[in-house]
Amino acid sequence: MFLYYTAGISRNNTKTEEKEPSGKSDNLLKSLFWMAGGLVALTFGSRWVVLGAIGITHVLKASESLIGLTIVAIGTSLPELATSVIAVLKKKPDIAVGNVVGSNIFNIFFILGISAFIRPLPLQPGNNMDIIALIFSSLLLFFTMFTGKKHRLDRWEGSLFIILYAGFLIFVVVRG
Repeated sequence: MFLYYTAGISRNNTKTEEKEPSGKSDNLLKSLFWMAGGLVALTFGSRWVVLGAIGITHVLKASESLIGLTIVAIGTSLPELATSVIAVLKKKPDIAVGNVVGSNIFNIFFILGISAFIRPLPLQPGNNMDIIALIFSSLLLFFTMFTGKKHRLDRWEGSLFIILYAGFLIFVVVRG
């Protein structure tokens, strides 16, 4: 549904965007090399993140859920943060929003789907608040982005999201 909505917006957008002159010619072979290298690095990096997270749970005697909702979630989201910040600085806000929304949709449907396909994922009753927070944040994003005349996320709304995330982190840590 999201892809259909995005495609509709793209078709209805009559503005022609100018391509940014970069001064460099894109080299397909070089791009494929960097992508392959990135995938190899990603494979090793993801393994190290999981092993490190398991080690932290043992050292701190913390729950796997706590480590997943804090350290692992922040660590795996840093590339999205970097991409969104760069997109906003280059005045490409659609890339920033699309990156975050698309990544979360991909994570929920594809990553959880593949993971559950490999091995069923038990849902602990303690995770209900986390799912409620996910639903609440999604609804809040929808409300802030699709209401009002400007259809944009303003600074005060961004600040609200940051404050709510800090509150969620405090809740998760206190809950243990």
